[in-house]
Amino acid sequence: MDKLWAPWRINYVSGKKKAKGCIFCRAKTGKSKDYVIFKTRFCIVMLNIYPYNNGHLLISPLRHIRDISGMQDSEILDLFKCLNQAKNLLQKVLKPQGYNIGFNLERNAGAGITGHLHLHIVPRWAGDTNFMPVIGNTKVISQSLEELSRRLKNE
Repeated sequence: MDKLWAPWRINYVSGKKKAKGCIFCRAKTGKSKDYVIFKTRFCIVMLNIYPYNNGHLLISPLRHIRDISGMQDSEILDLFKCLNQAKNLLQKVLKPQGYNIGFNLERNAGAGITGHLHLHIVPRWAGDTNFMPVIGNTKVISQSLEELSRRLKNE
């Protein structure tokens, strides 16, 4: 029998209380586990600790803002430069065959974190959607966050 091993997800599936405050604000100050891949003058790029797929990154402005309309031109430009840099990094390290990239604005649009704007970049491969999520309600993530973080930071 094959086993799925994803110990970092236990807090999510058990409903354990999360740390208080904004994950992006904690990450930019270094007060959270270091899954920050890189930081720029206006933005931060970090691994999603509850990924849809291996390599799922979150890109957010450093400034705590809720909506795109609150962004300054310099933040918008920097966010899209970060997106390009993150995509190129994922392509080099993981070699995905495609990407889902987007914002979920507000809870009714699927946002899990509504107070701090962030952009998702999810690498995709042929066959990464199979029977496991449909039948078993389980997504297989084949690489630890620690290993992936090291690989992305070393490129």
